[in-house]
Amino acid sequence: MRAMLFRLFVTAVAVLLVAKLMPGIEVESPLDLLLVALLLGLFNAVIRPIMIFLTLPVTLITFGLFIFIINGFLLYSVSYLVGGFHISSFWMAVVASMLISIVSSIINWLARS
Repeated sequence: MRAMLFRLFVTAVAVLLVAKLMPGIEVESPLDLLLVALLLGLFNAVIRPIMIFLTLPVTLITFGLFIFIINGFLLYSVSYLVGGFHISSFWMAVVASMLISIVSSIINWLARS
């Protein structure tokens, strides 16, 4: 339970930092930020593996780069479901998902040190 809450916190912080850095992303309230982190974690746990499996041939042909498109699609989908979270375009979501992954990795690395 504690690990799950920590992952939720890390995702929320990463989304907040990326939203502050990128002009095309907006989070209106802390509750929206929490909902984004929760839905993103749920999508990454349930929908992402299914999408990776279904797009495996494309992922192999692109040497794994198609996973960035899948991550962007999931983030863009979350922006449609959460009213207070806005992303200006799909490609902005792809870039933001990469940055969220990098920031999350850095925070997790710092927490282990």
